[in-house]
Amino acid sequence: MTSVHLHPAVAEAFPDARIALVTARGIRGAEPWPETVAVIERLERELAEGVWRPAGEGDSRIGVWHAAYRAFGTNPRRVRPSVDALGRRLAKQGVLPRINAAVDSYNAVSVRHGLPAGAFDLAAVDGEVVIGFADGGEEFTPLGEPEAVERPKAGEVIYRDAAGVLTRHWNHRDAHRTRVTEHSVEALFLLETLQPDEGQLAFAAGELAELLAPHSAGVAVRYLDPGQARVEV
Repeated sequence: MTSVHLHPAVAEAFPDARIALVTARGIRGAEPWPETVAVIERLERELAEGVWRPAGEGDSRIGVWHAAYRAFGTNPRRVRPSVDALGRRLAKQGVLPRINAAVDSYNAVSVRHGLPAGAFDLAAVDGEVVIGFADGGEEFTPLGEPEAVERPKAGEVIYRDAAGVLTRHWNHRDAHRTRVTEHSVEALFLLETLQPDEGQLAFAAGELAELLAPHSAGVAVRYLDPGQARVEV
C-alpha cells in the first residue's frame, strides 16, 4: 500500500482542496480500450460541431487554479495548470493527443470536466506521496526529459516521494520517473478541485473508474481533503 498525504500547510492555504484518488491494479494497458477511444472521439466531434468546448480561463474551474498558482508564486499564463494547457491544445488543434490508453483515459475525463488530472506508476513510487510546499532543495526530472534536472522554487506546491519531486506547480507537469506507460501494471490516477463541489469530482472519478475497470483487475476510488489528509491506496 502507498500512503498519500496532504500536508497541513497546503490544507490550511487551500481549505477547499479535494482530490480523487483512483487506483487501478492489474492494468492491461497494451490491449484495445474501445470505451476510451469512443469518449475521445465524441469530445472531438462535439467540439467540431460547436456544441461543446473545453473550459477556459473564464470558467471558475480553471480560474480557481490560476488564483492558486499566483498564490504560490507561479504565473499561470506562462506555466499553466494541466487541464488549462490540455484544453487550450484541444480547442486549437481539434484533437486530443494520443499517448497510451490509460493516459488517454484520464486526459479525456480531465478536459470533459475541467479538472486537473495526473497519474503515477505505483511501481516507481518510493514511499509516501506528500502534497506540500517545496523547500527549494528538491530535484525534478520532467516527463519526456530523462536527462534534465530542475529545482522547484521554495513555496511552490509539489507532489513528492522519498526519491524526489513527482509534479511541479501542483499539477502543471508530471515527473519522468513515475510516468504511466502501456506497461504499467499498478497506477494511481488523480483528479483535483479547489472548489467545494463534491458532486462534480465524484462524477468525474466514477467516469474514470468506468474507463479503467474493463482493463484492470481492480479499481478503487478514495478521496483526500483537509478533513481526511492521509489515505492509503
